[in-house]
Amino acid sequence: MTSEELRKLIKCGETSRVQFKQQFTTQKEIAADMIAFANGRGGTILFGVKDKTGEILGLNYDEIQSTSRELGNTANEQVRPLIYIQTEVVEIDGKMILVATIQEGKDKPYKTLSGNIWVKQSADKRRVTDNAEILSLFQQSGTYHPDEAGVPNTSYKDLDTLALDRYFENVYRKPMSDFDIPQDQLLQSMHITDTQGRLTTAGLLFFGRTPQQFLPVFVIKAVWFYGNSIAGTEYKDSRDIEGTIPEMYEQGIRWLKSCLRRTQDGQSFNSVGKLEISETVLEELLQNALVHIDLLKTAAIRLLVFDDRIEIVNPGCVVGGHTIKEVKKGNSFARNPLMAKFCAQTMPYRGLGSGIPRVLAEKSKVDFLDDKEGNQFTAIVSRPDTVTNSVSSQDSVEDTTQKTVEKNTLKNTLKSTRKGTRKRIVEMIESNPNTSLDQIAEQLGKNPRGIDKHIKVLREQGIIRRVGPDKGGHWEII
Repeated sequence: MTSEELRKLIKCGETSRVQFKQQFTTQKEIAADMIAFANGRGGTILFGVKDKTGEILGLNYDEIQSTSRELGNTANEQVRPLIYIQTEVVEIDGKMILVATIQEGKDKPYKTLSGNIWVKQSADKRRVTDNAEILSLFQQSGTYHPDEAGVPNTSYKDLDTLALDRYFENVYRKPMSDFDIPQDQLLQSMHITDTQGRLTTAGLLFFGRTPQQFLPVFVIKAVWFYGNSIAGTEYKDSRDIEGTIPEMYEQGIRWLKSCLRRTQDGQSFNSVGKLEISETVLEELLQNALVHIDLLKTAAIRLLVFDDRIEIVNPGCVVGGHTIKEVKKGNSFARNPLMAKFCAQTMPYRGLGSGIPRVLAEKSKVDFLDDKEGNQFTAIVSRPDTVTNSVSSQDSVEDTTQKTVEKNTLKNTLKSTRKGTRKRIVEMIESNPNTSLDQIAEQLGKNPRGIDKHIKVLREQGIIRRVGPDKGGHWEII
């Protein structure tokens, strides 16, 4: 790290990735900070910088040697499992700063000798006590897969035997009855049931007769809005899509296609026309949401259709230490490997991390938002301009006129946000009202202080407002 890079880092203040320490305090306190970074996305502790104010004080030679030694002892003796840190000394204006870097851990959850688990919460840290959150950390390390967990109060009688027969015929080219082992052992070996005879989560979601009877949260919430704001109270259609994953996929695709326009792009007059958004894009993004949903989060997948875009919101951010940039290249981490296996054998899903690259190859305008703190992943697909496209076979002239009026109204309301950073800030708040300043800055690759200035302007212009406290509140589009 160069002096200039460190200076910029300090100017941005403390965040969920950066901590200031005037000096080394105690091993237990520093261990808690290390653990919080290792359980999150990693981070940096700067020794020789005053907490809160960011004043550069520096350390002398003896303090640097002592702090380096204590850091090594802390990582080895106070943290379980073992973590590794990197240290370097950077000079700023003749003052020496010790930079300690902790990478995101691969063996989460990390904890203290007394068993306390810490995670970052903005610039602070908090102790984890919720069982679901602890399981989520195990899930991130790949040592726990909730799709293999048994669902309480389920048994073989809750399976759709016809769906099972189709699966065996399709995959093994013979019915389940032709196997030489008992049926209960066969289903258990395939992880459709667990050792207690209960259906696994994946088994229920792919072969259950009524999955939502036992997992009511696992649905698709589909809403077709008037205009472009999620805060709108009127909508053209709203429904809950239920069933097995293959059934939800088929219903979801049909619903999305029913909301979209078709244009005559070289086809004959009597043809159905070309869908305004590639079917490949819709299919890959919906499958991605169904397969990679975070089963530990009690939230539904959302399909949101607006005049200018479609949003597919998936409970569960990118895991395995990957970034959106890596996902676009095809790098993937199977949050639900059993569901991915069943999906590859019953649906068009191909796996191997190829879904997002195929989406990008379609040349549609697609943006991805990976909200780590809110634990959700959003794919935003832009729709062709309503005004410049001809009236489709699905839209009446009156409906198109209404869309045009709404679009012009939105343009006037957000005139000052249509260019550059402020437009993106409004879009991110509209997509996720609980997003934080740090999250916005990270997604846009901007300085948090600069984002804060933009937000102040937007508030002064009456475009957005904060409801509730800075911590625990949310944003609203006025």
